Amino acid sequence: MNYILFDGTVRNALLPFTFTRPVADIRVGILTIREKWERFLGYTTTTLTEEYLMDKYPMVEMEENIMINASFFPNDVLVEMILNLERNQAIIAGEEIIAFFTDDTQEEIDFDEYELLDYEEDFIRIENTWDIFAKNDLAIREDFELLTEGRVSQPIPKSVNVIAPENIFIEEGAQLEFVTLNASSGPIYIGANSEIMEGSLIRGPFALGEEAQVKLGAKIYGATTVGPHCRVGGEVNNSVLFAYSNKGHDGFLGNSVLGEWCNIGADSNNSNLKNNYEPVRLWSYETENFAKTGLQFCGLMMGDHSKCGINTMFNTGTVVGVSTNIFGSGFPRNFVPSFSWGGASGFTTYLTKKAFETAKIVMARRHIEFTEQDAAILEHVFEETKKYRKE
Repeated sequence: MNYILFDGTVRNALLPFTFTRPVADIRVGILTIREKWERFLGYTTTTLTEEYLMDKYPMVEMEENIMINASFFPNDVLVEMILNLERNQAIIAGEEIIAFFTDDTQEEIDFDEYELLDYEEDFIRIENTWDIFAKNDLAIREDFELLTEGRVSQPIPKSVNVIAPENIFIEEGAQLEFVTLNASSGPIYIGANSEIMEGSLIRGPFALGEEAQVKLGAKIYGATTVGPHCRVGGEVNNSVLFAYSNKGHDGFLGNSVLGEWCNIGADSNNSNLKNNYEPVRLWSYETENFAKTGLQFCGLMMGDHSKCGINTMFNTGTVVGVSTNIFGSGFPRNFVPSFSWGGASGFTTYLTKKAFETAKIVMARRHIEFTEQDAAILEHVFEETKKYRKE
């Protein structure tokens, strides 16, 4: 059987992160959504996503295919239902299609002709950007069970000050000495070849990706995910860093999400609570207005390749697009369009030629090539987001 993950109806609600990736490649918990599905199914998956992303994330279609809504996370009950799907059957939750069986001769899908199977069990689903951090606690716990079942952790070094060691799993090659790990409030997962430097204080749920690094004396509260190859220092609370992003210095990051290839300057901070304690509103690309999150705590949403200079201050509920460069004193506005250059005193357009030069240098430092596919995606984002910039 061939399994294809599709974006579904939530793609626009998950911008700016889905400007540069399918929904399936969003990281929540320890793993990306795609990695979760592939572990449960035992098969690799491909993607049905926006046309401009499909060169980098192609779809492979076979005679028989099961399409899976990537905004839903797998679990044992749902996966069993999917594995037992037959031709012209679909699984639904309320009005939302979770999965359906199709073949390569079907040009259009008419669900009126399908047998609809109700899924009535609990599930985790991301429908908004803030769900990425708000549901990260549950996601870390589930991924921890998935990744560690039947396996034995590397030993916890004797110099580590540890609470609830049974909830800690250390992969091979990880380095940590003279740190404090408190897993009494949730599991702590430490990825292969990662490093936690001396003096760091970490409270679970917490996930550190492969070859990621926690800097000296960092203070990290759950539920936080530091994705593969990221660097983190200072104070972090309930945040998710996808991969290859840096917040390496002092400063606060809370209730926030950073995409890939982001960099937070030294002593930069974000607010995650309004002075009047009211629920936070967050810019929505779907409605092109500020949406109610229902959350009292909500910080910074930053798209891929965006960066800020030292001592940058972000207001509560700030959305920063793709390939922005923010610097200077004062608070920039709480919606910064993609390819913006500047700060509180105003923005100009960050031209793609300059942005690509920086991206090539940044990615080469991690031995990754900035490809023509990457450039084409960012060119598309530049054009698609023109209406938000004052050019």
